[in-house]
Amino acid sequence: MKTIHFYVDFISPYAWLGFDALPRALEGISHRMVHKPVLFAALLKHHGQLGPAEIPTKRDWTYRQVLWLARQQGMPLQLPALHPFNPLGLLRLATACDADGEPSRYVCEKIFRHVWCTGQDAADAERLAALTAELAPALDPGSAQVKLALQKHSQEAMDLGVFGVPSWVVDGRVFWGQDALPMLRAYLLGDAWFDGPDWQAPAQCGVGVRRS
Repeated sequence: MKTIHFYVDFISPYAWLGFDALPRALEGISHRMVHKPVLFAALLKHHGQLGPAEIPTKRDWTYRQVLWLARQQGMPLQLPALHPFNPLGLLRLATACDADGEPSRYVCEKIFRHVWCTGQDAADAERLAALTAELAPALDPGSAQVKLALQKHSQEAMDLGVFGVPSWVVDGRVFWGQDALPMLRAYLLGDAWFDGPDWQAPAQCGVGVRRS
């Protein structure tokens, strides 16, 4: 049975889409899923990238696409009142719900729905307090222990080469984005392609031009 590390930030609508699709994508495959909250903004900074919502025309496309994908997938998705927002409170809450900083699927779904199924301000202090009371975290979300655990998850993700969310890592291989779920399924089923030359092909392709 493989262990899959799921690196997730609730700020991402694609993470919500991938989270919802995951059980169907991996149906019938024995596995252990470990949810690891990470700060997407830290990944972006590490790799020198802007987030999709930080580029105006890409922001518009992102929202249109995720609403379309949600309809196609048959799942609820409503844009929050404000986006992007500061997700630290939600990430720390998720991390605090488990002594090891690895929240359950139940906890993650509650937080995703808080963000993506109400149309309200996801970072509103009163809403966050109510959600915290409902989830009854094992640790204080504001504690140094929880903050450090979240930082460790984010650094671990960067060390593994994770550059976006949602990302699933198994056997050191990174599978990024909801559309990578069929690829992840194939790997878990032992598809021989992953031991062939195509997986290593990026290393053989040189960089022709670098923008300054």
